Amino acid sequence: MRRAVVTGAPGSGKSTLLAQVAQHGIATVPEVARDILQSSGGMEMRAERPLDFALAMFDAQRACWDRGGQMPVLFDRGFADIVGFLRIEGLVIPREIDAACRECRYEGPVFHAPPWREIFRQDEQRIQTWDEAVESDAAVVQAWRDYGYSPITLPLADPVTRAQFVLERL
Repeated sequence: MRRAVVTGAPGSGKSTLLAQVAQHGIATVPEVARDILQSSGGMEMRAERPLDFALAMFDAQRACWDRGGQMPVLFDRGFADIVGFLRIEGLVIPREIDAACRECRYEGPVFHAPPWREIFRQDEQRIQTWDEAVESDAAVVQAWRDYGYSPITLPLADPVTRAQFVLERL
């Protein structure tokens, strides 16, 4: 296993899980969208130019692709998540994003963090409502399946238990 992914609903504990897994020596790559949203003009780009936002996520994800060399790496989201975002926005999937989903294969498991009402919180970058988060989850999970992956659903459990679940499967 070189590359594995955690995907799923906004606010479902993905970043917390990656932080916990990193404490066990697994290299992690944070969600690229968060950095874009926190940068100047990022929120406006997402709201007003979703295709540009998707392309920015793609460029950032592509730059992270080879991170870690031969060491195992756990990504917070991946190329198929961008496809899910584009589908929700009703946009056509650019050829280069589709090609990356087909050619840049994650060898490790794709873990699915399902919507979890009890821990869901909105913040300055996570602007989706609960219903939008559930819709986003369905779109990204379907995108992963469409590209030939079988996401493994994470338990709704504390971060330590979730991390152990992931570590046992890596």
